[in-house]
Amino acid sequence: MSSKADKADEPVPSKLMKKADVPAFLTAIARGNDDPRTELDYGTPFQLLVAVVLSAQATDVGVNKATPGLFAVAPDAAGMVALGEAGIGEKIRTIGLWKAKAKNVAALAAMLLERHGGEVPGEREALEALPGVGRKTANVVLNEIFGMPTIAVDTHIFRLGNRTGIAPGATPRAVEGALIKRIPKEMLKPAHLWLILHGRYVCKARKPECWRCEGAAWCTYKSKTLHA
Repeated sequence: MSSKADKADEPVPSKLMKKADVPAFLTAIARGNDDPRTELDYGTPFQLLVAVVLSAQATDVGVNKATPGLFAVAPDAAGMVALGEAGIGEKIRTIGLWKAKAKNVAALAAMLLERHGGEVPGEREALEALPGVGRKTANVVLNEIFGMPTIAVDTHIFRLGNRTGIAPGATPRAVEGALIKRIPKEMLKPAHLWLILHGRYVCKARKPECWRCEGAAWCTYKSKTLHA
């Protein structure tokens, strides 16, 4: 889940989508997927936390290729500490920035054991105190594991917020704040993944597939791609 947009992915803010249109747009792009789940593979809250940390500036597909071997020998915080930074690094070499990520995963596992008995905390402040965990990572964990109505603004949501007009903003935090204000409370939790998946597979960075977008009627993007 890459955290920064490159120049080709810089959003051009569109006209603000009518707030009354937001629920219809989200319902359309959800395609009946009322209870979406992350595409990162995990078995426990700890494993999700590690997977999200590893996914920074990497793809979920790439992370999913590396984590089975890692979790097989280090399924929990104690196992990760025992494996150590060098051992973690050997398991995640195929992932970008693996050296820094191995250091962070070893450190966050140690901190979880020291402060939380090896369990993943459900409070933002405690999560963001962990090495390698920022606001976006904390939002993913709070949403996926603890069912909180958080929005983790990755490149896809940042792009969609601006391109579709649902929540334009100059920064990820601005887009996050706008989405929270404009999306009905009962839709906030699933909207996080609806937007990510829509950006990943339909509203793509270089060539949005507007011709097959179920939400095109409400999107304010002027330069729609109407043909494949």
